[in-house]
Amino acid sequence: MRILRTDEARFAGLPDYPFSAHYLDVEPGLRMHYVDEGPAHAAPVVMLHGEPSWSYLYRHMIPLVAEAGHRVLAPDLIGFGKSDKPADVSNYSYDSHMNWLTHWLETLDLTNVTLVCQNWGSLLGLRLAAEHHRRFSRIIVGNGMLPTGDNRVPVVFRLWKAFASHSPWFPIGRIVQLGTERSLSPAEIAAYEAPFPTPDYKAGARAFPALVPTSPNDPASAANREAWRVLEKWRKPFITCFSSGDPITRGGDRYMQRRIPGAFGQPHITLNGGHFLQEDSPRQFARVILDALKAEMAA
Repeated sequence: MRILRTDEARFAGLPDYPFSAHYLDVEPGLRMHYVDEGPAHAAPVVMLHGEPSWSYLYRHMIPLVAEAGHRVLAPDLIGFGKSDKPADVSNYSYDSHMNWLTHWLETLDLTNVTLVCQNWGSLLGLRLAAEHHRRFSRIIVGNGMLPTGDNRVPVVFRLWKAFASHSPWFPIGRIVQLGTERSLSPAEIAAYEAPFPTPDYKAGARAFPALVPTSPNDPASAANREAWRVLEKWRKPFITCFSSGDPITRGGDRYMQRRIPGAFGQPHITLNGGHFLQEDSPRQFARVILDALKAEMAA
């Protein structure tokens, strides 16, 4: 497996991203980057990004949660951000991402975790929480789901999947802008492009759409159904924080609220914004996290 590593110089001076880099080998020769801010002894808040972003997506939320006294960890999934990038689309699978993320979670021995996830961060994070439910205390989902392939996917997703697989031009920054209602600055768009100096580095981003289960016999479907069996008994806090303008995940919040017991009576909210609500409503999203943590302390 040929592994690419983005030059650190490409990340110099990114706007609003002053965080120290932390690294962990998730398998020999394959390095995952993560942000780790706030008191080391505090209960962790894990923020998982999706497609085709990286931990930069959470840059406005990390300081707000860390400054309130919480430990915030935001990994870059393998293939994204400052993490290493296998160069071939075939190097990526749902299970490989799960294995890498599980290794990271267990090596850091994170417990009493508050999971914050969106997009592919939800596809991985919800299953991670189900498979390691003793390590997690609450889940906050924004614009995400855990698909099993048993339900029809929106036409807009099928178009996105085809584009990712076949388009010779895969403009990461512009893709993030299309999913964001506010106008990103040129420097912010460049920051989303920073991990990918050449097309070879984009294999992980291109791979993700094809890994979403879209049929009952998908390779990940059985494991995701098993995760749902755990989530259907989940009584710890489960909060949905979707946005008003996401055509792909719309309605997923109500579906999870009906199906997951821990969602009953929680302060679910719809925020203004597009798919990347971390860009459109970061302070409000951070407030949802802080309120959930404050409720635990008051209980």
